[in-house]
Amino acid sequence: MKKNTTMRIVLGAVFVAAALALSYLKIPIGAAWGGFGGSIDLVMIPLIIYAVYAGLGWGVAAGLIFGTLKFFLAGGTAVNWQSMLLDYVLAYGAVGLAGIFSGKSWGLVPGAVIGCLGRFAIHYLSGVTIYAEYMPEEFLNMTMTKASTYSLLYNGTYMLPNTVLAIVVCAVLVVPLKKFIDEKPAIEQK
Repeated sequence: MKKNTTMRIVLGAVFVAAALALSYLKIPIGAAWGGFGGSIDLVMIPLIIYAVYAGLGWGVAAGLIFGTLKFFLAGGTAVNWQSMLLDYVLAYGAVGLAGIFSGKSWGLVPGAVIGCLGRFAIHYLSGVTIYAEYMPEEFLNMTMTKASTYSLLYNGTYMLPNTVLAIVVCAVLVVPLKKFIDEKPAIEQK
């Protein structure tokens, strides 16, 4: 195993652990509107940073691992195995799409946008397929007639604040993480 592979595995474990720890610090908002879940938290930040550092494949893998761990260790809720797969494993795996901007510290902000949009797309898909049968007649004082509208609004209520939060935090971290992301660590140069 190459040293850079070992470094990426170790850093992946550290960033996944950081995201898991952050998953316990959240503001739950989905249940407040009669839904199943959704919260505002910082879990995507470590996943985005790792994906931009390590690359697309590594970032997606870290997201998949985190999503699985989050479901089993941080009180995940699902109506069936498909919703567990979509709303946890694949949704957080999509955050790893931030790795498209691998090795570029300036890529943290567009990486955050891409990762958050990827996660939203998976949640939206889950909403229009799996959760359509649980759609209420009224949501946010609007009559719901289409699962697509309900999924857009419901998932938007927590994903929009999470996306804004991720973009702002990543923008603040561009300069402090420049050396970490742009330059290869000493262990990788050997």
